[in-house]
Amino acid sequence: MIGTLRETSLHAAVKQWYARPSDEVEAGVDGYVVDLRRGDTLIEIQTRNFAAIRRKLKALVERHPVRLLHPVASEKVIVRMPPSGAKPLSRRRSPKRGQSARLFLELVSIPDLIGHPHFSLEVLMTRQEEILRPGQGGSWRRRGWRVDDRRLVEVLEHTAFGSASDFQRFLPPALSEPFTSQDVAGATGLPLHLVQKMTYCMRRMGLIAPSGKRRASIEYVVAADESTRLNPRSLGSQAASSRSSASATPATGSCPRRARPPVLPAPGAHA
Repeated sequence: MIGTLRETSLHAAVKQWYARPSDEVEAGVDGYVVDLRRGDTLIEIQTRNFAAIRRKLKALVERHPVRLLHPVASEKVIVRMPPSGAKPLSRRRSPKRGQSARLFLELVSIPDLIGHPHFSLEVLMTRQEEILRPGQGGSWRRRGWRVDDRRLVEVLEHTAFGSASDFQRFLPPALSEPFTSQDVAGATGLPLHLVQKMTYCMRRMGLIAPSGKRRASIEYVVAADESTRLNPRSLGSQAASSRSSASATPATGSCPRRARPPVLPAPGAHA
């Protein structure tokens, strides 16, 4: 089908897991190809690099409800394969555990879309296999082994984010104001570079606002007025329209949202 030639195993498996029999697969919409069309709602799956589809998403949300699915590896099995062949050389469970806060590593590319009445995000916490093969392009940390593929083993949990206020769950409940990124990192155990991405996104969403400086660090307070939690620059010409069309198509097997996800350390990048 159109758009499936460059599809990774993880992307294809998430699409198969999420799709319903009535969904249109690889649908052409406004000059773009979307993974699934469910009624009026367009569903895109992106395993990494949100920046690559930023233009596509910004164009589609102006005329259609768009739901973005993002799988995060909560548990991972490392499978080492020979240069060619299908028999594994070794398998081991990675001691690292992924955390849903890792979504900010990608969300930093599209924070302005959060709050748009036609946009929603769903994070899938998954168990994955990471397939490694020896060869060029391997990371020095892996000593010449490169990631050849990622495979979905199981979806453990999925959580929907329909508005900017849904992201408040990532702030510790006992956090005193004003606070800095260092304060959030200390309270959650998350690495500072990931928390800096989180506070950047929350600031762009309008969830938090700068209130001063503490030495070289910016101090923030939580926005008290719900109306300040939407960035007017991100809403486009249809900022006043309703979210009803997007919420009318719930995901298959949606799990109840927990008040706050468990806090676990997770790697990240810059602020």
